[in-house]
Amino acid sequence: MEKLMNKLSENILDKFSMDFLRNQVLKNAYGNDDTVIAALDPRILLAWYLFFGLVPWFVNDVPFLLGCFLLVAVSTALARVAGLVLFLFGLGVFSQTGYLLIVTWIFGGDASAVAPLLILTLKVATVSLASVTVFSGLDPDRLSNGLMWYGCPERLSFSISYAYRMLPMLMEEFQNVLLSYRLRGLPPAHDTLPGKIKYLIYQVKIVIHAFYPLMLNTAKRSRTTVEALELRGYRYAAVNKEVRRMKLASLKVTWEDLIFLAASFLWVAVVLFVSALI
Repeated sequence: MEKLMNKLSENILDKFSMDFLRNQVLKNAYGNDDTVIAALDPRILLAWYLFFGLVPWFVNDVPFLLGCFLLVAVSTALARVAGLVLFLFGLGVFSQTGYLLIVTWIFGGDASAVAPLLILTLKVATVSLASVTVFSGLDPDRLSNGLMWYGCPERLSFSISYAYRMLPMLMEEFQNVLLSYRLRGLPPAHDTLPGKIKYLIYQVKIVIHAFYPLMLNTAKRSRTTVEALELRGYRYAAVNKEVRRMKLASLKVTWEDLIFLAASFLWVAVVLFVSALI
């Protein structure tokens, strides 16, 4: 039994290595280009997200919220979101409202106590899944172009796109800082249960100590990138109408976009009809 537990803990530690986390984050940001959601026009996706990211907060009808949740769950499956992101989504929903719902149900709460918690949980889950779906299906350039088409300031749309592009650099720098701390430190032995707890505390301390050099090194590299952009005339290009027209020329609404919108809002209409009957 002890050997089985040790092997299980080693497999879990191997799965949650720094390389695994980096690959999952980069896969979610850049590795979903061949999905159904990624093929849609960014303007359509942003309009779809605007509906499912705002409307659930103003509705308290359980059948409607449940229908919206099922729809965004299907869209998340079509987007092929990374497993780590889904795990964090589930953990976040449970930590915010899910545990209250379970505790209320276990300790004998009636429908009047459970129903509001169920409504809040469905709202949080629906909006969170809609966010995960849209931002997993949009690469930095398409997201920036979609925001620019809707009239967002050029610097704002570029800043969001640049933040996406900073992800690989940030993950690489974080790994380098962690490796440097590990080379200079002596981790505690983790053969026994107390040793594993000390090793976990040691890892948390390294992550905390790595935060400041991570921010400093990333800021230095970001400054180099900004200077390169300035030399290439970024400020002029950001306000030039001809450059804007060239950037947005790639946006095109296709039949697939219209079918996606029609199917989504047809489902919402059916849910509203069923909710009215109930």
